Amino acid sequence: MAAMTEPKLISGNANRPLANAIARRMSMHRGMSVGLVEARVERFNDQEIFVEVYENVRGEDMYIIQSTSNPANDNLMELLIMTDALKRSSASRITAVIPYFGYARQDRRAKARTPISAKLVANLLTEAGVDRILTLDLHATQIQGFFDIPVDNLYAAPVFALDILHHFKGATDDLMVVSPDVGGVARARELAKRINAPLSIVDKRREKAGEVADMTVIGDVSGKKCIIVDDMCDTAGTLCKAAETLMEAGATEVHAYISHGVMSGPAVERVMNSVMKSLVITDSIEPTQAVKDCPNIRIVPTAPMFAQAILNTWNGTSVSSLFETDTLMPIYEGMYSAG
Repeated sequence: MAAMTEPKLISGNANRPLANAIARRMSMHRGMSVGLVEARVERFNDQEIFVEVYENVRGEDMYIIQSTSNPANDNLMELLIMTDALKRSSASRITAVIPYFGYARQDRRAKARTPISAKLVANLLTEAGVDRILTLDLHATQIQGFFDIPVDNLYAAPVFALDILHHFKGATDDLMVVSPDVGGVARARELAKRINAPLSIVDKRREKAGEVADMTVIGDVSGKKCIIVDDMCDTAGTLCKAAETLMEAGATEVHAYISHGVMSGPAVERVMNSVMKSLVITDSIEPTQAVKDCPNIRIVPTAPMFAQAILNTWNGTSVSSLFETDTLMPIYEGMYSAG
């Protein structure tokens, strides 16, 4: 049963273009203007964050759109303080829409005397007053269990499947989906199943953190157009090395589909100079100008999916229906042709 109030969106400074795109898409779905709630999110001279909401939100169903990307700490504090402002303004429900969930890589204790920062962030969000989380491709799905509130984890795979079937139309028999490490096999297998392609794995060994010592391809990629699938690309070192390894193993082309384009440090330059023909990322993190200008990086929008997920959450219908490529096809109509 639909709620009596309309969903209301508010955004921090992490990814305003995505927030505006979600509002525009919701306006199309609703047949009425949906805008962002007017607010100011500013900093004092010592960089303390100050939030003031200009509209009445009492009893409203509020959705805060805020990735916790670089600068992660600033954007996380913005999210927490905005949540507190809305809670103290008597909003009826607060949903944190976090397209990119920062600190997700710290989801377990790999060594002694290390934190589980993803759990700490979950505690902070819950204690601040968030009632629900809506996010995209968590680095580790078990992070959902760190929350004692509902978490809807959307997947980029259905959108990537649409993109692949559109851009490789007529050549899908030559495709091979590749996981860049053993830990990402489940994610790669899911996409491979969607596009009916075989699966291969690049096994990597690290001498120390951040440096890959050796890579081995598990599976026959000769004569194949390889599609590397992963949840995030940070400095792109592993990704570019995996692409080289695949080409040396006989692949004809290498493309990559990455959910979150962190793209820090030398990432853009590495991608530009790599053997990869294309790197496809989502706009879960606002792309820098360097990313936009890179000729072999392409950005897939997530606004249609997030807008529909927000509406489904608001009116009490299924969010998991958005896990299916067939469900997303009408939502992305105009971008991708069928089949």
